[in-house]
Amino acid sequence: MADHGPTTLAVRSEGRGDGVIISPQGDVDMTGSPVLRQELKRVQGNRPARIVVDLGGVPYMDSSGVATLVEALQAAKRSQTKLLLCGMQDKVRSIFEIARLDAVFTIVATADAAMKA
Repeated sequence: MADHGPTTLAVRSEGRGDGVIISPQGDVDMTGSPVLRQELKRVQGNRPARIVVDLGGVPYMDSSGVATLVEALQAAKRSQTKLLLCGMQDKVRSIFEIARLDAVFTIVATADAAMKA
């Protein structure tokens, strides 16, 4: 079995103003999705006005990662929290475009833009 680098996803959260920026680093796949899901739930429990998921450090995302973000969006809508995505690399963005999720999520270029959106 070839080694494709670290299998663990690192997720950093940073409070900024009335929101929180969540920055996953690594692949959001079957292994990484539960880590991201847990952090999203933790942050949502604090009921910030907005949550920004900065995907700049995510080179690859599979359907479990997309499902995790869809779940987070649904939870955010229930709690009237604004959820935005930013920093998408081309490979990840194309997954959202193919699934037409670019029309469902608010996707902006940078975390700074997301905090102002």
